[in-house]
Amino acid sequence: YFAWALVGRLRGREDPPAWPLLAYLLSCCIYPLASSCAHTFSTMSTRARHICYFFDYAALSMYSLGSALAYSAYVFPLEWVGTTFHHCYVPVAVLNTIISTSLSCYSRFLELERPRLSKASRTLAFVYPYLFDSIPLFYRLCLCARGGCPDGSILLHCSHTGWAFLTCFIFATHLPERWAPGTFDYIGHSHQVFHVCGILGTHFQMEAILLDMAERAGPVLVPSCLQTLCSLGLSVAASLAIIALCSLALPPSPEPQPR
Repeated sequence: YFAWALVGRLRGREDPPAWPLLAYLLSCCIYPLASSCAHTFSTMSTRARHICYFFDYAALSMYSLGSALAYSAYVFPLEWVGTTFHHCYVPVAVLNTIISTSLSCYSRFLELERPRLSKASRTLAFVYPYLFDSIPLFYRLCLCARGGCPDGSILLHCSHTGWAFLTCFIFATHLPERWAPGTFDYIGHSHQVFHVCGILGTHFQMEAILLDMAERAGPVLVPSCLQTLCSLGLSVAASLAIIALCSLALPPSPEPQPR
């Protein structure tokens, strides 16, 4: 679905290219693909499992940056446009991507000896960038909560926020299998629900961004292709370097015992 939306935008000829939107849609395609590949190929070996999830975490960090690029261009409150925070917003999001990838990859080295710290580090690695990216959105939601606002995208943003917090809650609590161990081993366990909630949240986020983009065309200066590609390129290069370093730091996998 997200790939279809991306291809539709790439084929469009009536409007100038919306580079932040294209970057966001690309990140929406990459992170589910990386997650699917991680779940598929992680059973090859212990080392492959770690490396697959390194890429999965990096893809989620890239999705966070894609969201920040779209928010900066289309979702930012109009009274914040051109402020120091607006100018620093995307560079800080790039830095958050690097920190998120580093912390989430490092958390895999703590799984056996300190599993709780590993879980907390991994959760923090993805919650913190989301909260930072959502500062402009939370501000708009607070303004609308105080009084009526004409923005038609607010309900969609509320839906996205609700699904995002539900996704985090399911990931952190391991429900429902914590209530009934063994019942949800194959169908309905928390990681499946986590992915479904995450995709639904991304869907509502995309719809809200598209509506904001249509309603607020003009007041916000959209970043150029070079600015967008530089942010993405720096984050991709840093994430690949982190994955390479963490992969080299993995202990060698034991050789299988001969029969």
